[in-house]
Amino acid sequence: METERTEIIKYAKLMAARGLTRGTGGNISRIARESGYVAITPTGVEYDALEPEDIPVVDLRHNVVEGGLLPSSELNMHLACYEARPDVRAVVHTHSTYATLMACLGKPIEPIHYLIGFAGGEVPVTPYIIFGTETLAQEAVRIMGASRNAVLLGNHGLLAVGKNLPAAFNVAEETEFVAELNYKAMCVGGCKTISEELFRETMVKFETYGQQLGGR
Repeated sequence: METERTEIIKYAKLMAARGLTRGTGGNISRIARESGYVAITPTGVEYDALEPEDIPVVDLRHNVVEGGLLPSSELNMHLACYEARPDVRAVVHTHSTYATLMACLGKPIEPIHYLIGFAGGEVPVTPYIIFGTETLAQEAVRIMGASRNAVLLGNHGLLAVGKNLPAAFNVAEETEFVAELNYKAMCVGGCKTISEELFRETMVKFETYGQQLGGR
């Protein structure tokens, strides 16, 4: 999975460069649906220090099949996403400032800007559950559901998914933008949300938004 491992390093560095996480926080994975193998960032390693061979490869039974480093502490959550959502081929978990702030407040990210369409609509929030646990993995997947692309992890951060890694990263980045708008709007008394009817029309537009590149 050299291609997937190289891509993960690219986006892990981009995640840090764009302020979507701090230090070694956050994690990224890619699945090869043909083999069922998952490449995922290792736990506790600076992203700038990573080489492709450092990226662990695991199977869906949590077995490491390649790589000398331990996989992310959130491996359970990544695998749960792939098992529950056949449409998902990449997962991005961030500790971005405003999404995490909303998660700490226990507040969903409301549809006050059309770019929340990348997340599939309002982004709900889980209760606080200890990181790395199977309980957190299952609750995150349950609350995200079959149609959303993002969920807030209570007092923790953001989980985003996509059909490929660029798509999942875009969900994380655009959701952070709308989270910032939500928080700042809250500070001045709130903001008008997009109506359900108009949002449904917006989501139809999202089906043809951008280049619509497929993913493996």
